Amino acid sequence: MSKYRIGIDLGGTKIEGIVLDEEAIRLRPEMRDFDATSLFRKRVETQQEKGYAHILNRIKGLHDELVAGIRGAPHTFGIGTPGAVSPRTGLLKNSNTLCMNGQPLKADLERILGRKIEIQNDANCFAMAEALHGAARGKKLVFGVIMGTGCGGGIVHQGEVITGPQAIAGEWGHMSIDPNGPKCYCGQRGCVETFISGGGLESRYAEQFGRKRPFKKIVQDYFAGDAKVVEFMEVFFRHFGRSLANLIDVLDPDVIVLGGGVSNFDALYTEGVAAVAKYVFSDCLETPIVKHQLGDSAGVIGAALIGV
Repeated sequence: MSKYRIGIDLGGTKIEGIVLDEEAIRLRPEMRDFDATSLFRKRVETQQEKGYAHILNRIKGLHDELVAGIRGAPHTFGIGTPGAVSPRTGLLKNSNTLCMNGQPLKADLERILGRKIEIQNDANCFAMAEALHGAARGKKLVFGVIMGTGCGGGIVHQGEVITGPQAIAGEWGHMSIDPNGPKCYCGQRGCVETFISGGGLESRYAEQFGRKRPFKKIVQDYFAGDAKVVEFMEVFFRHFGRSLANLIDVLDPDVIVLGGGVSNFDALYTEGVAAVAKYVFSDCLETPIVKHQLGDSAGVIGAALIGV
């Protein structure tokens, strides 16, 4: 029986790895601070501009370092990645790290690592971690949202990730809420991601004001009471409200957990939730919409939890 769980979270800008002590998790599943159970954690740059083969080598290098940290002891291993492995072709699809799409990621990694691996969508990994050890502990049906550079989602039911026959369950970021809206990298228009992700919000800001502004600075301007930015963000809240209300109308989850950099915007839990309540198909909003508890490492923790 493996004593350790190793996980890697493949992101567009960074690759994070972690080693968890499985015994410590089993004995203390209520723990929120995974620093107490993580034996090793490291981040490296993805350097996606150097291409697919380079990313594979970055993953292998980090994997080998993690394994060396436990002196090669038996362990499980899982990877979280944007997009998903197509059940039809075995190739990666729907990744916003575009050089990964159409590549046999799972087969290539199993070949260069010399072992079986488990790959899940990064939002599924986030949802799993928060469902088992974070803000959604004890809830039956959990929807986890990542609002970062892009926008994704994952569904966990009774402790198991739901992927669906096409491996797209939970892909909330690519529901179109405006067919005449901005073009998305996926080829459609008006996807949720183009409006309420960090990257989407920055693009909409640049379109409206003619200059680039980082998300954190936009938030600062909002809280400072800049009238133009307040008006701009009111549109953001409406899009957020419609997006989550649509989701709740279909799934009616026990809880929604928000993660990613945008989730640290406190007004989401006041003005944002009020907008959801306005649009949901019910006489009141009963669904808790809460902030993550495991921080920005929830994805890599989930990758370790889904490993084989």
